[in-house]
Formats: sequence, C-alpha cells, structure tokens
Amino acid sequence: MILKPITSKKARWTVAGCAVALAAVMFAPVAGAHGEKSQQAFLRMRTIHWFDLKWSKEKLAVNEEMEVTGKLHTFSNWPETVRKPDTAFLNIGIPGPVFIRAESYIGDQLVPRSVSLELGKTYDFKVVLRARRPGDWHVHTMMNVEGGGPVIGPGKWVSIEGSMAQFKNEVTTLTGKVIDIEKFGADRAYFWHAIQYLIGLAWMWWWVRRPCFIPRFIKMQSGNEAGLVTEEDRKATIGFIVGTVVFTAFGYFKGNSDFPVTIPLQAGIIGVMTPTEMPGGVNVHLIRASYRVPGREVVMSYHVTNNTESPIQVAEMETGGIRFLNADVKQDDTGYPQNLLAESGLTVDDATPIAPGETKQIEIRAQDAAWETERLSDLIYDPDSRFGALLFFKNASGEIVVEVGGPMIPSFT
Repeated sequence: MILKPITSKKARWTVAGCAVALAAVMFAPVAGAHGEKSQQAFLRMRTIHWFDLKWSKEKLAVNEEMEVTGKLHTFSNWPETVRKPDTAFLNIGIPGPVFIRAESYIGDQLVPRSVSLELGKTYDFKVVLRARRPGDWHVHTMMNVEGGGPVIGPGKWVSIEGSMAQFKNEVTTLTGKVIDIEKFGADRAYFWHAIQYLIGLAWMWWWVRRPCFIPRFIKMQSGNEAGLVTEEDRKATIGFIVGTVVFTAFGYFKGNSDFPVTIPLQAGIIGVMTPTEMPGGVNVHLIRASYRVPGREVVMSYHVTNNTESPIQVAEMETGGIRFLNADVKQDDTGYPQNLLAESGLTVDDATPIAPGETKQIEIRAQDAAWETERLSDLIYDPDSRFGALLFFKNASGEIVVEVGGPMIPSFT
C-alpha cells in the first residue's frame, strides 16, 4: 500500500485536530484529590476553621471503621455573601460512597440531621466511617450550609484494602428484623424496573413495527394526516394506559402489604448545638496585616494582652486548613497532611514569653509556599480583602485559641 502525502489544507487541519485530541486523552493528568482549592480564599478563611483534627486510621480493610475527630470554629466575621449556618449538616467529603457514615456527633449529641450553629463558637465533632470500596481516597471534613453550599476542610489520604463484595451494612429494624442495607430490596427493585422497561419497549415497538418515519413524514407533508393514527392504535393506547395504571396500583398495594410498618424519612433541624467551653484569658488586637507577594509571606502586627496566670507564647496559626507552626514552641505529632503543614512557617519577632498581666506588641510572620499552592493568596484580589485565622497560644495549662482577622493589604516589593 502506498501512502500519499496530505496536501489538502482542510485535511491537514483535521489530522492536527485528531492528534491534539488523542494527546489530550492519553496525557491528561489524573485528579489527585478533591476540589477544595477551587473554593474561594475568603470562604475557607472566614467561615469554618477546623483544628485538632485526627484521622484514626490511614489504612483499613473493607467493613472496618475509622473516626474523624476534632473541633470546628464558626468565624465571627462570617462573609455577608454566604448564608449563616442556621441550617448546617456535618458531613464528610469523599469521592462517592467509598465509606458509609455510620455515626456523627457534635459534642455528645448524635446529629444524623441538620443542626444550627452560632457564629464565634467552637464545637467538638466526631464522624464514624465504615470502609466500603477498596482504593486510596481523600477524606475531608465538610459542613454543608443551606444557601452557602459545602464548606470543605482539610483532607487526608486513606487506603482501603479488600473486596467490595465483602461489604455488609447490617442493621436491626424497629420490628427486630436484621437486614443488610447494601443488598436489601435489590431484587425487588430490579424486578419492577424490568417490568417498566418492558412496558416502555412494547410501547415503542407498537409504533415502529411498521413503516414509521418516512411514510408518516410524506403524509404530513401532503396534508393527509387522517390515517396516521388508526382505530387499532387508539385501542392499543387505551390498553397501555389502563395497564400502566393497574400495574402501578398493584405495586403500591403490594408494597403496603409486604411492609405494613413504616415511618417517614426524618427531616428538619435538631436544634442549636451546645458549644465547647474553650479556655480564654488572652486578648488580641490586630494592628495591621499585609501579604508580601514575592516572599509568599503574611506579616501581622498585634497587641497581645495576657490575662492568664502563666506566661504565654505564640505556638501556631491556622487559616484555610493550613497550619503554620512556631518550631521553637510546638511540633506536630498527629500525622497532619504534609501539604497543609508548614512546620517552621511561623516566626515571632520577640520570642520571649508574654508574662501574666503584660501587654506586648508582636510581629508574626507566616511564610510558606502553601499560600500560593493552596490558592489562599487569591484573597488579595477580592473586593473585600479580609483574612481570618486562629492563633494558638501555649501556656502551662495547655493551649488557648483566639480568633483573629481583618483587612489584608498586598505588598509587591
């Protein structure tokens, strides 16, 4: 076979287009995680702050359980463009039903439904997950806010081993019967859907069993529409309608007969959750904050007053799920996701502890490439360029968490 060169301009463009499409398919990068980076910086910094997070396991088998625990803080200066969390649902962000959410708690309260959260408050939470589908999955904290959408928190890779065929989700019903929700009712669903598909196929066959499209089109064009629907067609249509109604009624009464005891799906709001009592005694006032674009660094000046009974030091700053640690005061031992952890990213100009009763002006610098890679630096291009964060102060009794925030001015030098 002799291959002739392509001389036509149109043919060359066609071949080039096919080559580009093939390259896009073959060399397209695989998505490595969720789209939390696509959420606006102000949304991640000024809505819900997640901290003290722990994923109880990084590797588990199908049917095993893991827990995601920690605290969430609803920011006081909640964005005006996002509806407040008066109706919110504690959830987990995962790529489909790779886990099932067995239990979820805010404080000691079981929360299978939506709740109300107050701004400026901190809540303990726990979500119990059961592994369902093998693979490596990114498991995020998440809060669904009515009118505000999902607010996604930090995520960590978790591996599930085994076979999905081994998965069971057994529960005991109110009548004492043990059923596997994973398979319960599947045969019944297949049967009824098959009957409905057969009715649909029979209806289609009735109209296409004879010359259908071209002859009918010709009759329509010629104005001879009288013979398109015959008396036989009308009788068949009535039969299909009556048969469908009878079939639907039979299914309804059959379902009521087989399952006489039912309750409706539960909806509504559980109520206002009880916040966690957090230690206080530290007052922080922001003087100014700026973001140095060339250095990927946020510089903040604060007046800090220590009203506790022991000296305090700045240990950490958290914003948008990224943790900036003061390496001289605090190290992480929780296995926090490395892409969200700046282990030496926080420095203080005056490292001496702030004594009880003392007020000191300090300058804090939070520097790391995560400002760019996690797209939090996009904040400086917003019409309302304000940041939100949590400052962690360490003293003899533990840690004190203080909410901070305010305008952020960009610096390009």
